[in-house]
Amino acid sequence: MAVKIDKKIKGYSVVTPEDKAKEAARPAPVAAVESLPTADVIQMHERIERPEILIGSTYKIKSPLFEHALYVTINDIVLNAGTEHELRRPFEIFINSKNMDHFQWIVALTRIMSAVFRKGGDVTFLVDEMKAVFDPKGGYFKAGGVYMPSLVAELGSIVEDHLKSIGLMHDPEMSDAQRALIAEKRAAYNQLSKKNSDVSHGELFPEPRISDTPRSEDVEVTGEGASFPPSATMCHKCNTKAVVIMDGCATCLNCGYSKCG
Repeated sequence: MAVKIDKKIKGYSVVTPEDKAKEAARPAPVAAVESLPTADVIQMHERIERPEILIGSTYKIKSPLFEHALYVTINDIVLNAGTEHELRRPFEIFINSKNMDHFQWIVALTRIMSAVFRKGGDVTFLVDEMKAVFDPKGGYFKAGGVYMPSLVAELGSIVEDHLKSIGLMHDPEMSDAQRALIAEKRAAYNQLSKKNSDVSHGELFPEPRISDTPRSEDVEVTGEGASFPPSATMCHKCNTKAVVIMDGCATCLNCGYSKCG
């Protein structure tokens, strides 16, 4: 059968019997591998409906700014329960108190925060935004000597603690050298306090003594949760009343910061 060629021939090759034999000897093409089933991982988004039951935690705020305490409840939703992709994410927040002076802004704040939680994505930015709010009338020290610039900042601190408890935020790891330095500073201050106490007991209170108990400011050397001397001042690095004078230099017994380096 003749075939008419309308286009200009640019090149050609002759198919030999050897070429046909090679073509026949080639293995058959492998069938496409079926795609493996992928897990339907559910991420947090605003279209997720609220379950009938949510798990959560309630935190108490006792601020010197008002008489009655605040109770902050943060409820979480568990996504992909029972799988390797299980996640616990904040879903809503409520703030209750007998004090009605702050009712309007508390309701507005909780509704906005709950909407941000349900939106999904990275919600940890709320912590930095809230902790950066300062009260023009001045902040206060909560139990433990930690300075809070405002009530909103303490709410941000509670949200931070909650996000850490569910694994959404993590504390920066303190190096072993820094931990050893802090323990050394606390032990040195404790020894200095006891030495000054013994000296004062003999010199400032000669017989008859006013009191049998020497005046001292002991500090525990147990690491986390240590109590600090009443005369300690606030550290501008960790916002904790833990700065004492050691060897003529202001030193923080909580984070190890020192003005002398």
